[in-house]
Amino acid sequence: MIAFPNCKINLGLSIVAKRADGYHELETIFYPVALQDMVEIIHSSDKEHAVQFSHSGIPVPGNEDQNLCVKAYHLLKKDFPNLPAIQLHLHKHIPMGAGLGGGSSNATSVLILLNQQFNLGLSQIQLIEYAAQLGSDCPFFVLNSACHATGRGEILQPFVCDLNNYTIVLLHPGIHVSTAWAFSQLKPHAKPKSIATIVAQPMHTWKTELINDFEAPIFEAHPLLSELKNYLYQQGAIYASMSGSGSSLFGIFPKDQSCAMPPFGDKLRIDII
Repeated sequence: MIAFPNCKINLGLSIVAKRADGYHELETIFYPVALQDMVEIIHSSDKEHAVQFSHSGIPVPGNEDQNLCVKAYHLLKKDFPNLPAIQLHLHKHIPMGAGLGGGSSNATSVLILLNQQFNLGLSQIQLIEYAAQLGSDCPFFVLNSACHATGRGEILQPFVCDLNNYTIVLLHPGIHVSTAWAFSQLKPHAKPKSIATIVAQPMHTWKTELINDFEAPIFEAHPLLSELKNYLYQQGAIYASMSGSGSSLFGIFPKDQSCAMPPFGDKLRIDII
């Protein structure tokens, strides 16, 4: 069984407060974007290995046991001990560590595929509960439609936001940003106007009102990202922003409008969705 997990962008990202458990309270709008990876699961007869994991495309670093897709299998295996052994293949196209949620999307797809392929009978609510154990933005990919997110990002409410009449351009400059470092640079505080209120306004107001709190410290540390955001506006974007804690940026353009490759060197990757 095969799935094509997509990525997401953040329309605004406000870090509201530091929690007693060490996490942060946030507000954002998650929006799905059709840049996809591929996940395939097939039954395995291997008696020694519960998961035979392989990957292609963008290299996937790190220990296999720490991969979120493998963790998703073992999370369900604890409650469903008869879950068969599998071969799990991941083809990566979504950049990693880019603020696009590719790893979270992949892991959530594994939960959904295992539920379907082996008739586990999990409801959408149960899948969301399992996904939340893997990562704060994993539950979004169970719903996979525009959502207003609060809490750690796991409290979701469907949100009316349709960007189908626009073109979304993604820029990934290959700069690694430490999420822990990024959070350490912020001073969480409540904002006078909610992100939900701003996104409900006409899009031309977003440029001055819809803010990603991570941009200020990350742009200071990596000025190229600020240049890229400005470049998107120069190319005609109605709204441009960094997604998550970066380093990917996106621009929302009028439908069918193109964006030229930015003249900032060979390390840039541009995906036009």
